[in-house]
Amino acid sequence: MAASYTQGTIVPKNPFSAEQAAGALRKAMKELADRQILRLEVMSSHTNQQRQEIFTSFKTQFGKDLRSELMSEISGRLQDLVLALLETPVNYDARELKAAIKGAGTDDGALIEILCSRSNERIRDIKQAYKTLFKSDLEEDIKSVTSGHFKRLLVSQLAAGRDESGSVDPDTAAQDAKKLFEAGANKLGIDESTFNRILSLGYAHLKAVFEAYQQNHGKDIEAVIQAETSGYLQDGYLAIVRIAKNPPAYFAQRLHKSMKGAGTKDSTLIRVVVSRSEVDMIQIKQEFQRLFGKTLGSFINGDTSGDYNYKKLLLALCAED
Repeated sequence: MAASYTQGTIVPKNPFSAEQAAGALRKAMKELADRQILRLEVMSSHTNQQRQEIFTSFKTQFGKDLRSELMSEISGRLQDLVLALLETPVNYDARELKAAIKGAGTDDGALIEILCSRSNERIRDIKQAYKTLFKSDLEEDIKSVTSGHFKRLLVSQLAAGRDESGSVDPDTAAQDAKKLFEAGANKLGIDESTFNRILSLGYAHLKAVFEAYQQNHGKDIEAVIQAETSGYLQDGYLAIVRIAKNPPAYFAQRLHKSMKGAGTKDSTLIRVVVSRSEVDMIQIKQEFQRLFGKTLGSFINGDTSGDYNYKKLLLALCAED
């Protein structure tokens, strides 16, 4: 992915004491009036690394599992959100992938989002965590619930072989743009194998490819993909294009899609907020405002109004409280 300066809304708390935070949580659990307020404050004002230290300190000091203690008092969407915050990022991704492929229907959007937006190292760590947690191979499990060129696209992402050097050669980018043109807009149908191969290259290179495509062939690659493909393969191709062009805008679109219409897809809303809160949530909020003309906070506030504490914690994680 092309390097750029990004900012999270959650930053390390300083000064920080895991012992004091764990003690405050323990005290709050005994005082009904304050405990929900303090729980929300602790969850939203510490980084994931600090939360892990609080978790360990709580067990060390009190001989109890913080996750179990919290889960016994909350339920529903708030419980899902707090569990996500207590999980390490790698384990959380592994669990989200497992949730996406188990049961009656596959959540292909979650597979695309995670596998197309994580670094090579992160994907390798996710595969190992998945094997440890579920005693199963992630690639084999994904292959068992997907098919065709969409399956091949996901397997390519699981290979964790994107060039992450950030290097760009304009001539090579122009050549790849021409190959994409000849494999899609310039022929009847689409050569998915060529698209899969090129779209699995480095993100900095791909950004240059898409610019060359527009300049040399007079077409927008997103419009071509939308015209020539369909279904989850189209979703996967578009995700890669949008991540290469502007990662915060891609995640802003994911958040908007999770909340627009009649029902909220809370699994997507929670995953994007939790996974990006320490990475680029400030830029995601800016892109959300630019793309949709409203603040992210106003969308969350309107879409989660039926669950006050769930809404409050989401807003706090986005620095919209």
